[in-house]
Amino acid sequence: MDKKDINFLEELLYNTDKNKLISQLSKIDNPLMLHFFAANYNWDSGYDAPIAILENKTCDFGTGLLMFHYAEGYRLLENPNEVSKSSLEEWKDFLSKIYNKLINLEFKSQNISFDSGLTKTQKYKLKKSKPNFPDILISKSPGEVVDIPEI
Repeated sequence: MDKKDINFLEELLYNTDKNKLISQLSKIDNPLMLHFFAANYNWDSGYDAPIAILENKTCDFGTGLLMFHYAEGYRLLENPNEVSKSSLEEWKDFLSKIYNKLINLEFKSQNISFDSGLTKTQKYKLKKSKPNFPDILISKSPGEVVDIPEI
């Protein structure tokens, strides 16, 4: 990634015009740029940008998995009832969309690897309590491991 790409991502990350941000995210045709943006995104800023990434046709499976875990998708796996009772509608909607897209493998590519960082114990407890949930949500995704720059 060159300096120009880093500057572009910085501008996006600190852009306060939500409509412009979403428009630019929808036009990015480089899966790595979407991945790096998602990894550096301030998740307290809402779900409009992550939804724009998710809806971008070049969004990679690894980026989807990253966003699922960064949005605390583990809570959905651990206790779906707690999530469904949450008053955070935007969060619930995002988790539902990304969960479905991940388990249905609705991504154009699987070239960027992501590992949730869950411990063996966490994975074991999830599998024991919910033996039928998809392993792809807690396993390292296929693809190349990339170093994510801090922006």
